[in-house]
Amino acid sequence: MPEMMFDVRWPDGTEVSYYSPSLVVTEHLDTGTTYPVAEFVTRSRTCMEIADARVRAKYGFGCAQSARTIALIDAAAGRFAPTDEVRVEGFRR
Repeated sequence: MPEMMFDVRWPDGTEVSYYSPSLVVTEHLDTGTTYPVAEFVTRSRTCMEIADARVRAKYGFGCAQSARTIALIDAAAGRFAPTDEVRVEGFRR
């Protein structure tokens, strides 16, 4: 599976890179786009669930890293209001 990183800037200016085991993240998030925290979490969770399913279909087991990514995003998001904004800075392979 082609893994990648996606970089985001949280409302407090913190920049974080997150792992995706699949390129699916580029189908649900756009570079340079700002999302309300709640929407970003929902979109990220969708991406990680799809990525996990793709890994499971190909290898017969899920991807622990996709679960870790969503846990990290959930923890970071908990510091902000649902309407605060997260910016997707870019993608790296």
